[in-house]
Amino acid sequence: MPLGSECALRPELPTAPRTSSALSKIALLGNPNAGKTTLFNTLTGLRHKTANYPGVTVERREGALDLGGGRKVRVFDLPGSYSLLAKSPDEEVVRALLAGEMGEADRPDLGVLVVDASNLERNLYLALQIIDTGLPVVVALSLWDVAAEKGRCPDIQELSSELGVPCVPVIGHRARGTRALVEAVRSKLDAVSAVPGPRPDLRAAALVSPEERYARIEAIMRRVHAAASSAGARRTVSDEIDRWVTHPVWGWVFFVAVMALIFQSIFTWASPLMDLIESGMMALSETSGALLPPGPFRSLVCDGILPGVGNVVIFLPQILLLFFFITFFEDFGYLARAAFVLDRLMRRAGLNGKAFLPLLSSFACAIPGIMATRTIADRKDRLVTILVSPLMSCSARLPVYALLIGAFVPPIPVLGPMDLKGATLLGLYLLSIGAGLCVAAVLRRTMLSGPRSPFVLELPPYRLPHLKTILSLTWERGQVFLANAGSIILAISVVLWFLASHPQDPEIRARHEVLRAQAAASMEAGPELDARRDEIDRSQAGEQLRHSYAGRLGRLIEPVIRPLGFDWKIGVGLVASFAAREVMVSTLAVIYNIEDGGNGSSDLATALREETDPITGRPVHTPLTALSLMVFFVLACQCMSTVAIVRRETNGWRWPIFMIVYMTALAWTASFVVFQIGRRMGWG
Repeated sequence: MPLGSECALRPELPTAPRTSSALSKIALLGNPNAGKTTLFNTLTGLRHKTANYPGVTVERREGALDLGGGRKVRVFDLPGSYSLLAKSPDEEVVRALLAGEMGEADRPDLGVLVVDASNLERNLYLALQIIDTGLPVVVALSLWDVAAEKGRCPDIQELSSELGVPCVPVIGHRARGTRALVEAVRSKLDAVSAVPGPRPDLRAAALVSPEERYARIEAIMRRVHAAASSAGARRTVSDEIDRWVTHPVWGWVFFVAVMALIFQSIFTWASPLMDLIESGMMALSETSGALLPPGPFRSLVCDGILPGVGNVVIFLPQILLLFFFITFFEDFGYLARAAFVLDRLMRRAGLNGKAFLPLLSSFACAIPGIMATRTIADRKDRLVTILVSPLMSCSARLPVYALLIGAFVPPIPVLGPMDLKGATLLGLYLLSIGAGLCVAAVLRRTMLSGPRSPFVLELPPYRLPHLKTILSLTWERGQVFLANAGSIILAISVVLWFLASHPQDPEIRARHEVLRAQAAASMEAGPELDARRDEIDRSQAGEQLRHSYAGRLGRLIEPVIRPLGFDWKIGVGLVASFAAREVMVSTLAVIYNIEDGGNGSSDLATALREETDPITGRPVHTPLTALSLMVFFVLACQCMSTVAIVRRETNGWRWPIFMIVYMTALAWTASFVVFQIGRRMGWG
């Protein structure tokens, strides 16, 4: 069928000429894994902002592109899509935006079709749909280097003639061909401004049946490759690597090795930067204590804000490393291979293969992971993935793991470069994966049973990641973590300081003043008297803490958590961490600093490890207690924001409440089993 033969059915709607003050809008369109986001980052110079589309929670990226001569345009990076006949929420966003249903202000004036040149046949289906709507477009033939390696480079002039639009080869991560692409965009925009055409009509995408469109694609492929005198596809280095990486046995070995590398490096590579941050926070605390006069404000700063925020910020290097590795392996092309390796196991658990990337995103944060389930068309498959995504150990849990592992797990060599610390962290992440698969299997066989939808996996080519892009995205995610530390954690630290410091009991203060006077009368001035006074001050601070609002709350819930090996201080941390998981660390920092009268070690791990029961003299926290707490944190729903996003995605409170109940019950039961069995075996 000739190009644009359906366009005669479109109504001729006048288009108002563009005013000189209005910025043109360009939409990057294409299939998933076509290199669209990489090209977006290259064109905008990593200067972009991230938000949501109006009325929906699908993420959008917008940046500015300089066309030269002081002329700039707005660039939208739209979600990946396979068709304009939307089957998923992401595809619906693309369709609605092109149709102007999200407002004329965001309707694009020009589309840049990012087409994978190494997989041209599959990419042309969406490209032809968009071209047939009448939207002015320029085709960016991405991954041109991969196509050359495969011996599948199309003839550019022939392809441009067949499609009726300019085609420009680009290699996005190396910024090759982008200058020619910008020139093509500028020329196309000038032509559109000079001769405004009819508004794009998305109904044209539905006027061709799929068989006709595929026949047209087949004809185009014959012509463009015949013109290029291609010798045909040949086996590439990527194919040879995939023989091992996706092997039924060696694929699992490689997957576990990659995970082990990530988690061991989180402890070994991050240590110098963590020590530097800790030294800086100690110096800041000492300086603040020396400059501020005694009183409530100094207590707020030195006992509340600095310990609360500082003991979370210290884990930033570890979180950045986790984000770095996830971004690196995603850009490298390995994560899709990992999905292929895990697909058989996931399908046995009742999960759709498309659930892999949402679950993987949940290791950074459950919120974007849950939002990423929009790529899953089947409702039950999507709902199961949403309900198990919070079980994946997100980066907010990492400070809790790192604190407890650092305090109670010795660096005993286990296997090669991996020690017991790295192995413990790896075990926690494997536990989260196993728990997610088990819960999914139960849900799929009970309340969410139904037929399984097919899964077709596309393996993107291996690409050497662009270091600048990876570092930028890693820091962007790190800034989100810092923003939380500067807002939520700061606010909660202030509230906790108040709850842990009030009400003040005059009788407690009076009793300890008598003890201080008795010590001064019975002992000569010197180190022994100073040590005795410090002991009295710590005793007063501890008794005051138990009498405070926080102490009362902790003792109220202590009977429920005592069978898990937790005391009332841990209980306060569990309650506070529902606002954000990492708040657990800042809560304990505030509590232990106040109990110590602000005179103890700033090392929270040391305080946890060395705390003893005043009656029995035995350690309050043991390695078994730490293990029980880590298991609880792997499985518990300790995040208010996650609950909110689940409510938004499921349009009601039924499933969020179900998620809270089942995750809390699962966490309590698993922690109970671990602690009680361990205690009977004499571990704690």
